[in-house]
Amino acid sequence: MKVALAGFLHETNTFAPTPADISAFRDGGGYVPLTEGPAMVAAFDKVNLGMSGALSSAAGLGWDVVPILWAGAIPSARVTRDAFELIASQIVDGISAAGPLDGEFLDLHGAMVADHFDDGETEIARRVRAIVGPDVPIAAALDLHGNISQAFVDTVDVLVGFRTYPHVDMAATGAAAARLLDGIMRTGTRPFKAYRQMSYLVPIPFQSTDLAPADALYAGLETVEDEGALTASLFMGFPAADIPECGPTAIAYAKTQAIADHAANTIAAAYAAAEPDFDNVTYTAENAVARAKELAQCGGQGPVVIADTQDNPGAGGVSATTGLLRALITADAQDAAIGLIVDPTSAQQAHSMGLGAKARFRIGGHKGVPGDHPVEVVATVEYLSTGVLHATGPYYGGTRLNLGPSACLRIGGVRVVVTSGIAQMADREMFRFIGIVPEDQAILVVKSSTHFRADFSAIARDILVARAPGPMPFDPADLPFTRLRDGLRLSPNGPAFRAARANAARPDPGDPVAAVQYQSTDNQHGKQLC
Repeated sequence: MKVALAGFLHETNTFAPTPADISAFRDGGGYVPLTEGPAMVAAFDKVNLGMSGALSSAAGLGWDVVPILWAGAIPSARVTRDAFELIASQIVDGISAAGPLDGEFLDLHGAMVADHFDDGETEIARRVRAIVGPDVPIAAALDLHGNISQAFVDTVDVLVGFRTYPHVDMAATGAAAARLLDGIMRTGTRPFKAYRQMSYLVPIPFQSTDLAPADALYAGLETVEDEGALTASLFMGFPAADIPECGPTAIAYAKTQAIADHAANTIAAAYAAAEPDFDNVTYTAENAVARAKELAQCGGQGPVVIADTQDNPGAGGVSATTGLLRALITADAQDAAIGLIVDPTSAQQAHSMGLGAKARFRIGGHKGVPGDHPVEVVATVEYLSTGVLHATGPYYGGTRLNLGPSACLRIGGVRVVVTSGIAQMADREMFRFIGIVPEDQAILVVKSSTHFRADFSAIARDILVARAPGPMPFDPADLPFTRLRDGLRLSPNGPAFRAARANAARPDPGDPVAAVQYQSTDNQHGKQLC
């Protein structure tokens, strides 16, 4: 079977400050950088991504593989028109040049928004379908956070979503989608499909499949498959997307329409019933540090890990805000470390001064986040690095990262990982590469919402979720939505989106501050524990 493989991934936060241009895809930001043609085979060897699983399966299935192109960028604001058109056209041209195909595999995200397309995945699939024709099956591997549309489901023949968050099954998902594609190609039979939209959004940190009730919801996918579905997926949705298709969906495939409908209905009903159970604890920056200090003094081993969820670069954050750094310093925290703070200027200053130097630094801060500003402080340069590291934990799964010139700056008992490049802090090696042994710390602050759990849960004494000011509000209800489908609840048991809310959320075009006011979100929603 001759199969073309292509990937184009981006999770778009339409409220984020920085768009994804072509340089973001060439850099990768934690993904494999933009790669074309046969070079993809080596680039995806032993890496935890959907394309890796598909290529591995292709070898076992005996496919005649035609690698086209793969591009992925760290979550941010919309993909620029130029970047989208350049990458999409290269994919389409490559597929066209490949000649007659038996199948097409796509590694996508599911929540891409471009400057000129709300639904990036549907546009990619539409263009691919126009090239391969109606008879060539298309399969797609997708992120659990996809905002999946009916149009996208109608365009492809089968899709499979991740079942873990942290995403430790990305390669396994690509392999599963490849096996389904192989079955369609060999039998010539396309499965029946069922699609359901659900009624409420869930904050990103509590979508974790390590926590209730998401753990049971995803276990339920195996149940409907045992009852006859070929495959089933629950997409929790990426809530920071102001588009009509934002929100959770259930999708099932089966040999009959009745079985597909039953599976999708079962998943949707379980999601509806779980709404009251999405209730967890969050902290302000100050309370999180105070609680972490208390826990660190109790019996037991390992650090208390604090998730700086509102500056998670995996959801559109900038990995540079300073609310938790300031709280650590103010509380005189000891044996504490925070990372990553993306600050090329401070990193370069540290490299210029050299190891052991002590000077005043102006660390981090982002002017687009109300209430956030650089921390001006005297710090000691404790460690220097080129920023090249091998992230071997369960999430990155062997990805090689290049964070550029980096430094460990020590302020009393607090160590700060300062880098030139951006990537989500989801691997212990992202502390080790700069001389910090994470297991030996009392407190670790990570710029991540959930993916860090894959590698840090094994050593954590406890995990706290903090809401310091940042570009990605914890609660979707804090976002100024204007275009969602009417009636979608913005958080579990929370307010519903209505036209009146949309009109109130639209910023005054003459007020340059209004559009970013939502970013000041160090609020008191939810439970607060000292």
